[in-house]
Amino acid sequence: MLNRRWWDVAAIAVASILVLFTLFDPPPYGPNDWGVWATTGAFLVFYFAYARAHLGADRLTPHLVISIAFAVLLGVGAAFEPSFAILQVFIYPFIWTTAPSIRSALLSNVLIGVALAAGYIVHFGPSGIVAGLISAAVSVGFSIALGLWITNIALYGQERGRLLEELQAAQGQLAAMHRDAGVVEERARLAREIHDTIAQSLTGLVMVAQRTGTRLDGVDGEAGASARADVELMEQMAREALTEARGLVASLAPVEPGAGLADALDRLAATFERETGVVVTVSASATGLSREHEVVLLRSAQEGLANVRKHASARHAAVTIESIGGEVVLTVADDGVGPGAAAPGASGFGLSGIRDRTALVGGSFAIEPGAHGGTVLRVGIPRADAATDPSPTTTTEETDV
Repeated sequence: MLNRRWWDVAAIAVASILVLFTLFDPPPYGPNDWGVWATTGAFLVFYFAYARAHLGADRLTPHLVISIAFAVLLGVGAAFEPSFAILQVFIYPFIWTTAPSIRSALLSNVLIGVALAAGYIVHFGPSGIVAGLISAAVSVGFSIALGLWITNIALYGQERGRLLEELQAAQGQLAAMHRDAGVVEERARLAREIHDTIAQSLTGLVMVAQRTGTRLDGVDGEAGASARADVELMEQMAREALTEARGLVASLAPVEPGAGLADALDRLAATFERETGVVVTVSASATGLSREHEVVLLRSAQEGLANVRKHASARHAAVTIESIGGEVVLTVADDGVGPGAAAPGASGFGLSGIRDRTALVGGSFAIEPGAHGGTVLRVGIPRADAATDPSPTTTTEETDV
């Protein structure tokens, strides 16, 4: 109950009751009545000037100041009028609310009880010792029992809240894992379908075109030359389509789960070299990469090599990942024909995918001619251990690496 407005209402209500108790007696009012009014006023001043501001602070020093002040006010008020003990209904809950620990709350409860007993003794003299001690013992015992019970309920509620947050987080992680597994499975299915249907059909078409061209070699005349030109064009178009299909399969095919980035790049390079004859060297020495960033770099490398396969006519390619300042930079370079006027989404270079991936993690990319010819593709992303404001966006392909 940390709503200060309700505490304000409670403090004013208790103070009003104390004043009304003294007004029940007809005037003239004596020193005890004036003492009650003065003590009640001091209580309200102390509450609004100091105690109210430390509700829920859970610090030892303010708690001790509040406990001592309330004990003094309760003892002085009870010395003037025993009915001033009604202030306990406000003091004890307030003490429990501001206590930084159970031990400090117990000590403060005992202090309040001692002050109440002292007030009774001062008002009644020696005859008030028994009444004061009994009243203090009952009030302290009830406050401790109720305070411990409510504290245990609060602790139990906090523990349940913590467990609920952990459960929700685990459910979110499980849902993300299922989603990622579905993405990987779908990518693998598409890669298999393209490889087993379109790529195989295009391979067959290339072979048929080659066989037809061989048969037309013995045909002379303009008709034969025209037919051979058409067949050569068919073969060229089929080869280009086959290259596109193989590049698409390579970009879709998932890498074994649990593999590191360097191992994944090595396998990617070996497969690319086996299929295209282009020699690929890999150097991946960067550290401080999150799983999400590894996925981005791997997919960017796949797209870069797909561009080499489709457009570069290169003999050598190099994939490098290194740390430069606060960034991890991926470089895909080749010795092919160069990028020309390539731009994201233009000229068939498929750079839009790389642009979108790097943008999701706050990175950047560029494509430019190499110093000695060919093309250089660079992708830079912030290091996971250097970023001060990581992007909240997560990738759906985390398990691909």
